[in-house]
Amino acid sequence: MHGELEKLFESAVLTETEAKNALTHITEGSYNDSQITAFLATFLIRPITVEELRGFRNALLAVCEKVDLKKYRPMDLCGTGGDGKNTFNISTLSALVVASLGVPVAKHGNYGVSSVSGSSNVLEYHKVFFPNTPQEAEEQLIASNLCFLHAPKFHPAMKAVASIRKQLGVKTFFNMLGPLVNPAEPTIQCTGVFHQSLGRLYHYLLQTESNQYSVLHDYNGYDEISLTASVKVFSNNGEKVLNPSDFLTKKVKSEDIFGGKDLASSAAIFLQVLKGKGTEAQNNVVIANSALALQTYHNHLTLAECLGLTKEALLTQKAYKVFQTLKS
Repeated sequence: MHGELEKLFESAVLTETEAKNALTHITEGSYNDSQITAFLATFLIRPITVEELRGFRNALLAVCEKVDLKKYRPMDLCGTGGDGKNTFNISTLSALVVASLGVPVAKHGNYGVSSVSGSSNVLEYHKVFFPNTPQEAEEQLIASNLCFLHAPKFHPAMKAVASIRKQLGVKTFFNMLGPLVNPAEPTIQCTGVFHQSLGRLYHYLLQTESNQYSVLHDYNGYDEISLTASVKVFSNNGEKVLNPSDFLTKKVKSEDIFGGKDLASSAAIFLQVLKGKGTEAQNNVVIANSALALQTYHNHLTLAECLGLTKEALLTQKAYKVFQTLKS
């Protein structure tokens, strides 16, 4: 057994280098399934540290297939997942809205682990093309102002843990890592996290890298703005709490943003909202998330200005037109 694994099992925390080495060994197949399961379980029992999070991120970025889109200055809109709320695909819809407003988006996504429908599930259902190479990703971005980076295509090392994550069926630190390991390494991102303490960890990590970012956690436990409660936002401009009224709307109920019982119903909701025919609650949640993302990219705009732009983009089917260009 590698030293860092023994150290971890003795209830010690890992240094950044030890964390990187540990995850590198996992992706290389140096640990058996039982050891990997125990490794993942450790971080269900105790909080992860900033050093460990940075080390794990660096390990995955070192072995992924990079997608160089820096000249386009794209942003990512990505939630960690793992909040167990099973909402409809809000961040994916928001990515399409923002892309329709001229913001280049390199969206990182995967299949749902603890929900009915992750971004990859719903887009695959609707026959959206998943780029297989960096060149195809760049071509998709040029054509649509959005490219979808399906994590397994660019993170082959993740195959070592995919089946174990599925068997566990709960959030693991890989959920924590998702938004941090986009193979395009965008310097601008709007990220939702499943716990406020994780939001603070992201804040500590990202603020040392001169990124434009917003990291949010909804006080009802969502990894996105739900409008069911206030939302905590960490950004390169500091911290704040936003209420539904700040998004020029009233509170919604949890059941109003439910994502459906299965993939087919979730995909149907997704398309209905994208066509501007969602319920008032569904529309408002997408508009709010899109507006915060748009303001993260264009920080000279007020939130009210961003809300006006994103509402118009959703309800006049601008976002739907972007979606149409992505279909294979």
